[in-house]
Amino acid sequence: LAVPTDVTDARAVDELARRAAERFGRIDVWVNCAAVTLFGPFTEVPLEDFRRVLDVNVMGYVHGARSVLPRLREQGEGVLVNVSSVLGVVAQPYTHAYGMSKHAVRALGASLRQELRLEGRRKVKVCTVMPATVDTPVLQHAANYTGRRALAMPPVYSAERVAHAIVGLVRSPRREIVVGPMGRNLVRQFKLAPGLTERMMAVLVDRTHLSRRQAQAATSGNLHRPAPGPGSVVGGWHGRRRTAVRRTLTAAALAGVVTAAWRAAR
Repeated sequence: LAVPTDVTDARAVDELARRAAERFGRIDVWVNCAAVTLFGPFTEVPLEDFRRVLDVNVMGYVHGARSVLPRLREQGEGVLVNVSSVLGVVAQPYTHAYGMSKHAVRALGASLRQELRLEGRRKVKVCTVMPATVDTPVLQHAANYTGRRALAMPPVYSAERVAHAIVGLVRSPRREIVVGPMGRNLVRQFKLAPGLTERMMAVLVDRTHLSRRQAQAATSGNLHRPAPGPGSVVGGWHGRRRTAVRRTLTAAALAGVVTAAWRAAR
């Protein structure tokens, strides 16, 4: 059942929940995932664009949670999944509104978990997913005022990998998970050396996230109107292929270690 919905409209989100419950009898899982992004120097991006990112990425999740939690409470069980980002842990330059929104999503999840626990709703779960870079069209759709084309910062993971992680949470809920080994390493590094990690992130964004060769005309992207065309899951950053290559190299490296250990044992 596809129900086109503007997540910034609370009534529209309520109608989505109503339609789903009417069609299927109940709601077992709700995933808040809609998001937009904005690149630009802090004092140069239009304030209306800044507000729009927060309206979609934060208030959209608030509307979703408010629509579904009363139903989950009434049922006594269910899972709410909020998709944040590793940028909800480690901020980066030029995406201030997006980073703020992803930090807010983590805070929302933590607050809701505490509230549900105090109510004794142990079977109503709230989970937060924090992916690293994912191969979707979000960068092509982004608002951009840097003058430089936004590129996917490696490593890039497939959208299917994030979907599998969400399904895993539905089956076995956890507070928070990071999708992608590089993302997990980044989060660990930030906990150990936050200052160093911030400096490293600044350099990575400048060198790999914003092109030094390809210019980008100023654009508000899809913040205020949908992008043209039928839409796509894949952004063309070869996330699935790169994931397969990484797995192959990891397997080869592991096989080499095992072989070396076996020879040493002999």
